[in-house]
Amino acid sequence: MNQVFIEQIASELKIRPQQVAAVGKLLEEGGTVPFIARYRKEATDTLDEVAITNIRDRFAELAALDQRRQSILKSLDERALLSDALKSAVLGAATLTKLEDIYQPYRPKRRTRATIAKEAGLEPLANLLFEQKSQTDPECEAKRFVDPSKGIEDFEQALAGARDVIAERVSDRPESRSKLRRLFQRTGEVRSTVIRGKEAEGAKFKDYFDWKESLAKIPSHRLLAIRRGEAETALMMRIGVDDELASSEIESLFVHGQCPASEQVRLAVQDGYKRLLCPAIEVETRLNSKKLADVEAIRVFADNLSELLMAPALGQKNVLGIDPGFRSGCKIVCLDAQGKLLHNDVIFPTMSGARVKESADTILSLCARFKIEAIAIGNGTASRETETFIRAIGLPKSILVMMVSESGASIYSASEAAREEFPNEDLTVRGAVSIGRRLMDPLAELVKLDPKSIGVGQYQHDVDQGLLKDGLDDVVVSCVNRVGVELNTCSRQLLSYVSGLGPQLAGNIIAHRNENGPFESRAELKKVPRLGPKAFEQAAGFLRIREATNPLDASAVHPERYSIVKQMAKDLGCKVVDLMKDASLRQKIDLEKYVSDEVGLPTLKDIIEELTKPGRDPRKQFEVFSFQDGVEKVEDLKPGMKLPGLVTNVTAFGAFVDIGVHQDGLVHVSQLADRFVSNPAEVVKVQQKVQVTVTEVDLNRKRIALSMLANPELSGTGSGRGDAKGPRPPQKRERRPAAKAAPANDWFTNALDSSGKRKRL
Repeated sequence: MNQVFIEQIASELKIRPQQVAAVGKLLEEGGTVPFIARYRKEATDTLDEVAITNIRDRFAELAALDQRRQSILKSLDERALLSDALKSAVLGAATLTKLEDIYQPYRPKRRTRATIAKEAGLEPLANLLFEQKSQTDPECEAKRFVDPSKGIEDFEQALAGARDVIAERVSDRPESRSKLRRLFQRTGEVRSTVIRGKEAEGAKFKDYFDWKESLAKIPSHRLLAIRRGEAETALMMRIGVDDELASSEIESLFVHGQCPASEQVRLAVQDGYKRLLCPAIEVETRLNSKKLADVEAIRVFADNLSELLMAPALGQKNVLGIDPGFRSGCKIVCLDAQGKLLHNDVIFPTMSGARVKESADTILSLCARFKIEAIAIGNGTASRETETFIRAIGLPKSILVMMVSESGASIYSASEAAREEFPNEDLTVRGAVSIGRRLMDPLAELVKLDPKSIGVGQYQHDVDQGLLKDGLDDVVVSCVNRVGVELNTCSRQLLSYVSGLGPQLAGNIIAHRNENGPFESRAELKKVPRLGPKAFEQAAGFLRIREATNPLDASAVHPERYSIVKQMAKDLGCKVVDLMKDASLRQKIDLEKYVSDEVGLPTLKDIIEELTKPGRDPRKQFEVFSFQDGVEKVEDLKPGMKLPGLVTNVTAFGAFVDIGVHQDGLVHVSQLADRFVSNPAEVVKVQQKVQVTVTEVDLNRKRIALSMLANPELSGTGSGRGDAKGPRPPQKRERRPAAKAAPANDWFTNALDSSGKRKRL
């Protein structure tokens, strides 16, 4: 393991090198982030998943940097350009940017104006001018290089060629690139203009038709919106600086004195800045700003996804799932407590009186027949009408009725996973099953979907898809292993996210379960084909077997620590099951007695906590939520209404809230709290239940502006703008870029990414 990497990562993350080294070693041995965080606390000194993930990613970045370093050294050596000083500089470069700057002058280039001048023998003249000696007469010196056979007809051509050599040299020098890069970072401006003739076609980007904002301050979602407009050929985007200031800054590095030779260098620097250096740094800045915007957008998506996956679960109940519809009716399914499909049917509760009566009889009959304990209604088309119907048919009060997000359900219903599970059912049945199961256990059902289709991100189709996949996969893995997986009832998709497994081993486990019946112990996993000791070590602690012979198999205690629990029970003269039931027995345990070289107090405390609540679910307690009666469509809304809502998406500019009208409203960041809010995620989370006030309703564009302020009527609302951004916040909370206010339709542009049936427009 590279000690230099260890020291660097420890310094960056402000932790001890021993912790970094321990994580690196465990990762090299095949350890996963959840396993290391949960079961190797002594080795890492209790580093959490975030820290371990950062160490893992930094090791990968530094390894990639080192690989590039070796590639550069090889290239320089093969071309006989590698001096001791250059090798030392390459080996000492701490970042990829510095490394590339060092390599820039030696990078193989296509034939340029400078290379043509060098071929004509003008490099000595360029060197002479670059020295800027006061006695140097450029015109006189240039005449010595006139050679028509080489294309140099007169001294002016000779000077021009020499300036080309100097211009490229200036552009390639690390100090000039570094200085201009810093200037872009400090003073750069993002500018966008509409492409002539694209005004109508690109109307959704109207706010960016003539836009200017500081690069240092522009939020990620706005930069991505502008870049999307550029990708759709509606906008032209540039990132620029004050050319006069920038050129002057570069001149100060290379122009010395006022002699004629210095003037030639000045002209060369100005040309090099305009023709070579500025375009190169602008391209680099565009790429880097895109990367930063991607990271922020992925962070927002990951945070939202985590909240959604960790939403409270109803648990194992008999559920009736409904996928609502008007003309085609409502597809209904009955599921047992394990989510198994028992029955499906279609009802038409929004049609004629006879159909309504028939639908009511069907629901009441099915609820009695299958002992239904809860009804899950998808929140798409006809959802509120269906909910009103269900609540009016006289169901027993014990039956819970809940609206469930169906975002992505249609994608699941057409997926390979759905076809594999329900080969003989149509898409509507599969979709209704997914809706019902989401109420029972959101995590178990949502892992069957590509996270990008769940619709809780911003600009997810515009960011680096590899980084997005890696980031979202980390979230899913973390959530699945935090909750734990019931081995005998889980799906292959859920099992594949368990630490140390993956799709192949998950499939093998399911096949073994189907052939041999339910697992009776964790130890039986060792009989699964191709599941070796390392996979067992990584996975076993996150798998649960209810009512197993060994009660610890239903807990998060790892099998490698069973002997410690047995010793504890033996020392107290009782059984393991007694320790799990009797708090007074657990209080008698002296943990110090069981500390060893491998097991310390952190692990022992985790064991005692797990014995207290074996296999506990870390998700919050399930709470019933319902929308306001009588408010079912946008036309029912009036400014000033106070309504319950459910947060469906959190972005950098605010939060989308479902208030039960088939159309999510926007609470702009300025309307989230009675204080300045820089990050909406500090105030709201996906699936959070909130109380909102309607401030504006635009029926034509179906846009709803909401507020969570205590007194929104006093905060400057009712501006009459009717834009998606909602009411104008009080002046004291305004913190906007000096150039312009944030565009009104950021959220509208973002809405183009929404998937599923509920397009948030």
